[in-house]
Parts: sequence; structure tokens; C-alpha cells
Amino acid sequence: MTTLTKLMSGAALALILAVPAVAQDAAAEQVPGGDAVVGEPAEAGTQSGEAVEADDDDDEEEEAASDGVFEASGMHEYGFSGLLARENRTDLAPLTLASGQPVAGGEYTIKSGGYYRINIVADGSQELALSGGDFFRAIWINEIVIGDTEIRPMGVHSIEFDADGTAVLSFVAVLPGRYTLSVPGSSGDSLQAVFNIQ
Repeated sequence: MTTLTKLMSGAALALILAVPAVAQDAAAEQVPGGDAVVGEPAEAGTQSGEAVEADDDDDEEEEAASDGVFEASGMHEYGFSGLLARENRTDLAPLTLASGQPVAGGEYTIKSGGYYRINIVADGSQELALSGGDFFRAIWINEIVIGDTEIRPMGVHSIEFDADGTAVLSFVAVLPGRYTLSVPGSSGDSLQAVFNIQ
């Protein structure tokens, strides 16, 4: 090879390697049928000035990306306040902690992903608790309200009442299965509440 051929080959190679860098640094040109995007790199396999066919599935994503907004689309449409909006909440029949009384009137059947609120009412006739680590691990607790105090715990194993009062538990059911909240040390079916999460 002659020196001139080596110089020409080197210049051609430098030109080929410089084209992607120039395309990335330059402002995007107006594509027929599309919007101008400044500073966006060209798609792989295209050259400057070529029209790129858009997939029908990606139209909304491209519009959001060009606005600088990325939205995660889900299968649920809960409105502006999301899942924890008051209109999405279902109130369940209360649980009762009283000496000689059943805790619940029957089994609860709830849906995974549903937002629920339940009152736990103690009459003060005896010091009683409800325990159920498996149930509390199968739900996400939004808050526990006792009187004027709102508690947002990371985890709960049991709720105990030394006197009369009400605790309001609001939660999102997460893990499907059959779970119980029961009075510790009891063996009777009436001293437990069964939750079937579907």
C-alpha cells in the first residue's frame, strides 16, 4: 500500500467513526409526521434525514418521553388520589373483644389489592388481645387509629386492649391465603377472626 492509500483509508475511517458522534450532538431534524426533538440521539440503524416508521404501540410513550414525563400505565384506574382514596375503601364488619363473646360474626372474604377498614372494639370486660403475625405480614397497613392518635407501623404482631376502646385498622390486602387473628392462648373457633384473601 502506498502512503496516499493509507492516508485515504485513515480519513475514511475517521469520517465513519465521527458520524454517530456528530448525529448525537446535533439537534434532531424535523421528521415528516413527527415533532422536532432537540438533543436526542438518532435511532440505531438510521442516518440523519431518514424517516423512521413509528410502531403503533409506542406512540403514547414517545409523546410522554418528548415532554419529559414518563408514566407507568397500570391495569387499575383509581383516579387522582389513587388506591387509598376514600371511595375505594370498603368497611368490614367490626371485630369484638369481650369476655364470652365471639370475635367475629363469620369469615371475611377480601380481594388482594383491595383497600379495607375494620374497627376492633373492646368493651373492657377483660384484658384481651388479637394476635396474628401471618395475617399482618399478608397485608400492608396504611394506619392504625386509636382515639386521636394515628399510627403508621412498619409491622404489627398483635393489638392488645387493657381497657375499653376502639382501634381502627386500615389496610391493603396483598398476599392471597387464609389467615386468622385470634385471642392468644385460646383454642375456640369463636375466639378468632378468619380472613380469606383471594
